Amino acid sequence: MSRFWIPRPLYEAMPYAFVALGAFLLAVAFRFERAPQGALFAAGGGFVVLGLVLWMKRRDYRSTHSEYDPHSIDE
Repeated sequence: MSRFWIPRPLYEAMPYAFVALGAFLLAVAFRFERAPQGALFAAGGGFVVLGLVLWMKRRDYRSTHSEYDPHSIDE
């Protein structure tokens, strides 16, 4: 089984891209009356939440991972 690798700059930009896409979809839902507003609100909100969760999980992992020595588990 091969692993899928994402280049680091793209990986680091993903949470911001998700939040930006969600904000764009929410703006479209507010602006255009003929658009499927329910679907745009749901998708926009979902992308904003996804981006924020990714950002917070990465921040939490990086802050706690630096506090612990990964080699101490093997001892």
